[in-house]
Amino acid sequence: MARGGINKALVMRARQALLARGEHPSIDAVRIELGNTGSKSTIHRYLKELEESEAEQARGAVALSDELAALIAPLAARLQGEAEETVARMRQQCDAERAEFEARLAEVQEQIRLLEEQAGSVAAQLQAETKRHQHSREQLQQAEVEQARLRQANQDQAAHLKDRDEQVRSLEEKHRHSREALEHYRQASKEQREQEQRRHEAQLQQVQMELRQLQQTLILKQDEVTQLNRANERLASENAYRTQELVEQRERLERQAGELAALHGQLVQSHAAKEVLQERLVLLQSEAGELKATLDTQRQEAQALHIGLAAANTELQLLRQAIAGEQERARQASEETAAERQEDF
Repeated sequence: MARGGINKALVMRARQALLARGEHPSIDAVRIELGNTGSKSTIHRYLKELEESEAEQARGAVALSDELAALIAPLAARLQGEAEETVARMRQQCDAERAEFEARLAEVQEQIRLLEEQAGSVAAQLQAETKRHQHSREQLQQAEVEQARLRQANQDQAAHLKDRDEQVRSLEEKHRHSREALEHYRQASKEQREQEQRRHEAQLQQVQMELRQLQQTLILKQDEVTQLNRANERLASENAYRTQELVEQRERLERQAGELAALHGQLVQSHAAKEVLQERLVLLQSEAGELKATLDTQRQEAQALHIGLAAANTELQLLRQAIAGEQERARQASEETAAERQEDF
């Protein structure tokens, strides 16, 4: 009898526990699993019986296992072939859709690049027109300043001419007074002509000399007035020329403003086209995401098929184990029946 109260069932449970942990069911390992009880010879005998029993069960299950394998192998091969065919078809479809999407994406990117180049060119033209507009505006401001200066000079010349006119009128007034004084002197000299003839002649000569000086002064003033009139005419001509230049510059500015507005409209259209292309790019990216999601779903379905195949293999193994258990129980029942018959005899 085995010492320590061990039996075959305890040895079998200890052996199964070691196998479940992935350990080799040696005599010492089984004895340690049993709590260091039982003799090694008894454990060795029980282990040998268990190994022989498993070998017999394996030999008995070979025929049924081969038959089940022969039935399941075509089904498994068919499932594997259908799964691989489905995966290949889905992969080809996905590659075609990916190639089409990449071609469309490249086309859209090329359109975006062309629009960006066009927008850059329009922006450069707009900047150049803005600089020309600024330069024309500065020229207009300079022309306005020059016109204001000429207007002020004209006003100064007019004031100067007015002063000259006042001086001429003053000289004429003096000349008139002189003539009146001369006439009065003549009237007075009639009464004293004989007594003051010489003094009268001397005074008359002096007055005539002063009159000649006044006339010469008047002639000089008239020459100055003529020169001032000529200068005024020249300034008026220059003012008219400056005014004509100012009108032409304003017309050029108006034309440049119209061209600038047209370029701005083209830039707005370019931005609108760019936004439309960007929206199309977003839609294409969304479609790409949907295609990717479809591909992921198809991959998940293929993985599910693989998992189903693995589950079928697992069920096959479990079925084999169940058949082996049934055969073991049938063998044990036959052994018990045989033992009972021997006891009866």
